[in-house]
Parts: sequence; structure tokens; C-alpha cells
Amino acid sequence: MSKALLRFSPAHLFRKSFRHGVHPEENKHYTAHRPIERLAFPPQLHVLLSQHAGKPAVPIVKPGQEVVRGQPIARADGFVSSPLHAPATGVVKSIDLVPTPKGPRKEAIIIDTYPGDSQEVLYGAPRDIDSMTSQEVIQAVQDAGLVGLGGAAFPTHVKLSPPPEHKVDTVLINGCECEPYLTTDHRLMIEQADQLVRGTQILMKTVGAARGVIATEDNKLDAVEAVRKALPADGSITVEAVKTKYPQGAEKMLAKALFNREIPSGSYPSSVGLSVFNVATTTQLGELLPMQRGVIERVVTITGPGIERPGNYLVPIGTPLRFILEKLGYTGSARYLITGGPMLGDTVASLDVPITKGCGGFLVLRPEDFAEQQLSESFPCINCGKCVDACPMFLNPSQLGKLASKRRYLEMDKYHLFDCFECGCCAYVCPAGIPLVQYFRVSKVMYREEKAAAEDGASNG
Repeated sequence: MSKALLRFSPAHLFRKSFRHGVHPEENKHYTAHRPIERLAFPPQLHVLLSQHAGKPAVPIVKPGQEVVRGQPIARADGFVSSPLHAPATGVVKSIDLVPTPKGPRKEAIIIDTYPGDSQEVLYGAPRDIDSMTSQEVIQAVQDAGLVGLGGAAFPTHVKLSPPPEHKVDTVLINGCECEPYLTTDHRLMIEQADQLVRGTQILMKTVGAARGVIATEDNKLDAVEAVRKALPADGSITVEAVKTKYPQGAEKMLAKALFNREIPSGSYPSSVGLSVFNVATTTQLGELLPMQRGVIERVVTITGPGIERPGNYLVPIGTPLRFILEKLGYTGSARYLITGGPMLGDTVASLDVPITKGCGGFLVLRPEDFAEQQLSESFPCINCGKCVDACPMFLNPSQLGKLASKRRYLEMDKYHLFDCFECGCCAYVCPAGIPLVQYFRVSKVMYREEKAAAEDGASNG
């Protein structure tokens, strides 16, 4: 039976899902069937000290110092922080400010790589993970610099330390990759299923969960088969395909779809017995921890109609985007580049931004791919309700948008502004072209500022 028939068989109609959401064009055909390929090492790496949630890492190397691939070059600054390792053998040129994907320059360790070096990983040694305690594994995860590689870049060791009153029974590995165009997780499930399963087992042991579930959407049935072949015989880990729909990959949507568990507002998955990790994170964990190594590279999807050689590429952390694009056949400007996908991604501030741990892909477009209607040409809300029907969090984006346009930010709290995770469903379906997601991002910042000012005024009054 063909994959198309498998996907649209009667079983597809009854696959688990969540209410609301949208069905944007997937556009994964550019790279879904392209195996992971390693790109050449760039002549220079820009390793940002702040590429994870929490405090930036602190350099432990100095300009002029030689480093070898895999060597620690920055330590974690506290518990909610993550160390860094040299992505390539070379010499530290400087510690300087470099562009970041969102614009502001931040400090980075700049490494001139040695041309002609074999770039063999010289750090690390085999160890028996099964004999380690949970606390030892958590420390090892932090030492490896593992963070959420799906985009959030939240330090993984923190997620492995839930509040003591939260009892986790299931580790959920999120491989839905519902964002259009991106195929990083898809290829990892196909090509590195053994490491994915090994990582899942380590996570289960660490949090004390008896069950592991690897979930993906049913537009990736080849990944389901690849993972199924790697599963342990004891049945402790299963793989399940859920219905393809955006944003199925959001942890709240996936928890509801698979287990009918609702993660409370402002709480964590552990409050309902779940620990949720991305496929890329889990795969790296399964590969790196047994060898006592750190995160030095990741798979990045470079895709879209504006690139000559779209694909899934293994690149060192800190590789400048400009170097990648020149290798793959792009000579345009940053104006037509999006970091991530079209729903959750942002436009790139500069072609000189470096690859970070949380960077899963870049979408390369052409001028003709942009809609004719510009954001400045949006029209007034016509109260059609399409945004309400699309919102997976059951919010009222229309009302929130009206309050935002009137700058009534403090009033937005009673409409649950902070339950919005900016998935973009509302803006996608809005016939008036209102940039609702941008409104909400600004509103959250302004709400915090106004609330802090009001509290300061009350305390000083």
C-alpha cells in the first residue's frame, strides 16, 4: 500500500488529535526525503554565550588559546544555564559582539578553525549510563550543554528536575514537527532511531517513568516504521502517529490529543505526569551521554523555493548563516529569510547570524513568494469569528486584538493573554490581514512594563 493510501486510510480519520487548529500547506517535499548531509566546516565560528533560556554561559577560554573539537569553552552560570563546547579545532580569535537572529548583538566566542584539520572529536570517554544515579545523569546532561533543540532552547537538565510533588509516569517524545517546511526531526527519526530510543530510555530512568511514547504526525509514516524497528522488546516504549494538524507539536495540544490530559494554565507537563522532550534533543542525549561529550553540532533544515540545494544539513554550532547559504546557492538578502518556519518563525536580522542550538531550520523565499497584501494594509476586524474557531487554546484573539490596538494592555490579562503561545493560527485565518501575533508579542512586553510601573507607583505612594 502506498504512503498516500496509508495516510488517508480509514485509520487516518480516527487518529488522535485536538480541537481547533489549522491546516497550512506542509511544503515538506523540498527536504523530507533528503538524507542528512554534513557541510564543510567554516573558516570561522561565532559561538554565542546566550543561546539557551536562562543566564548566558561564562567563557573559560581566552583570545589566542587553542581549542580542540569538543573541549569545554564556557561554563554554565548557575542552574538555569548551559555550558558550551568547541564545535571545531582551532584558536580563539576573540570574545566579541556578533549579530543574533532577532537583531541585538550579543557576546560570542569567535574561533578561527584550522584548515585541513580532521576535526575529530578528541574529548570524551565511554561510560556506563545505566550504573549512574538520576542526579548523576542530570548533572551529565547539564555538562553536555543539552537544551531543547526544537526551538525553545530550555536547558534539558532543568526539565529533568520537576517539583517533588509532581510524579511523572510517562516520557513523551515530541516528533510532530508540525511547522511547515521543516524536516529535521523527520530525518532524525528515520536515520538515528537507535539513538532516539536510547535517549528515551535514559530520560525514563532519570525521571522514574515506566512508559515512553514517541509521537509524530501521520504525514511521517516512514519515520514511524523506522522507530518501531528500534523499539525495545519489553514494550516500555511505543510510537504513535497522531493526525496531521497545526499546531499538533505544541506540548499542550499533544498531551491532550494522546492522553486527554490538560496542562493547567501557567503550569508544566509534570503537573499532569508528563515529561516532554523534542526528538532532536532526545537523539543527541542518546548519542552524547554514553560518550561523555557535549553539544557541538546539530541538524538544520535549509529549505524553500529560494535555495538551489535544499536539504537537511549537519553543521557546527556557531556556523555563520552566510557561509551556509553561499555553499547551497543563495545570493539574496536577509529580507527573504525566516529562521524556523512560516508560522512560528521570525525574519532574519542579518545574514551573519550564527547557528545556535535552538535553530532547527531556515526558510528561504523569493520576492514573488510574499503576499501582495502588506501588514500595513490590514483592515478592521469584521467579527467573523474565524480566529476564535482556529485558536487551539480557546482564546478570543479578536477581542485581544481590539484591546491591543487601543493599547489597553492591562485589560488583556482577563482574556488570558499569557495563555497564547503565539502559534499564529489566528493571523493565518484572519480575512482582514490583522497581524494578531505581532500585536500579542508587543502586548506581553507592554503589559509587564505597565504592571511593574503600577506596582512601583503603589509601593511609593
